[in-house]
Amino acid sequence: MAVIGFIGLGHMGGPMSANLVKSGHTVQGFDLAPAALESAAGQGVTVVDSVAAACRDADAVITMLPSGKHLLDCYGSEDGVLASAADGALLVDSSTVDVADARKAHELAGEAGFRSVDAPVSGGTAGAVAGTLTFMVGGTEDAFRLAETVLEPMARKVIHCGAGGNGQVTKMCNNLILGASMLAVSEAFVLGEKLGLSHEALYDVASVSTGQCWSLTTNCPVPDMVETSRANHDYEPGFSSALMLKDLRLAESAAEQSGTDTAIGRLATELYQRFNDEGGGAKDFSAIIHSVRDQS
Repeated sequence: MAVIGFIGLGHMGGPMSANLVKSGHTVQGFDLAPAALESAAGQGVTVVDSVAAACRDADAVITMLPSGKHLLDCYGSEDGVLASAADGALLVDSSTVDVADARKAHELAGEAGFRSVDAPVSGGTAGAVAGTLTFMVGGTEDAFRLAETVLEPMARKVIHCGAGGNGQVTKMCNNLILGASMLAVSEAFVLGEKLGLSHEALYDVASVSTGQCWSLTTNCPVPDMVETSRANHDYEPGFSSALMLKDLRLAESAAEQSGTDTAIGRLATELYQRFNDEGGGAKDFSAIIHSVRDQS
C-alpha cells in the first residue's frame, strides 16, 4: 500500500480520497476549506495543513483543483508540489483544465524530475462516491502504468489516451458530445410536448432506436423515465450546469487554438451560458430542459 498526497478534497476529491483509504492506502489530504478537511477526516484521511505536508514522503500526489491557474500555482509555488514532493513521486492531476495548462504542468513536472499524468474523470459525484469513475489519462506509457495502481480504487475504467494533455483533450471532446446531446434530447421532449406526444411514448421509442444516448437512457431530462435521472430529484446535480459550461468553454478555447470548426459546441456553450445566467448553474445540467421550455 502507498502513501498518497491528495490536494483538493471537495465534492469530487473528498469521496475519491475516501475510496483510496478504503483500499488500504494512507492518504494525506489538504484543502483550503475547513469543512472539506473535517469531512475527509471522518472518512479516514489524515488531514494536514499545507500542500507541502500533503506531499511529504508520498509515493504519489493527486490534485483535484478548480482551474488551470490553481493547478500551476499549486505545482510551482515556493511550498508547492514540485518543491515538496519526494524524489520519484508520481504526480497525478485529476482536475479539468485547459489543454495548454495541462501540458504546461507536464513540462514543469518533467523539468523538476517527476513523472506525471493528467487524469480527468467522468462519472460525477455519484461515480466519485461509488468508486466507478472513468479516468482519461495522458502521459507516457511508464507513467500510465504507475498511475493505474493509484487510480483503480476510484475507478470503473482507467484508459490511456496518449501523450501528456490528451486526458484533457478526451474529457473536453466527451463533454462536448454530452452537452450537445442533452440539448438535443431536451428539445425533442419539449417539441413532443408541444405536439401532444407523451414523454413515455417518446422515451419508449427513442431509447431503443437511433436517438438512443446516455443523455436519454441514463440521465433523462424528464422525471420518471429512468431511475438514475437527476430529474427525479428536482435536478440536484450529479454534474452541474455550471461545470458543463466550464467544460464547454474549455472545448471552445481548444477549438479556437487548433483552428477547429465546432459550430455545435459554440451553440451549446451559448445555450448553457444563457441557462447559467438565468440562475440554473447549481442545477444538474439536464435541467437545461427548463430553459428550452421557457424559450418555446
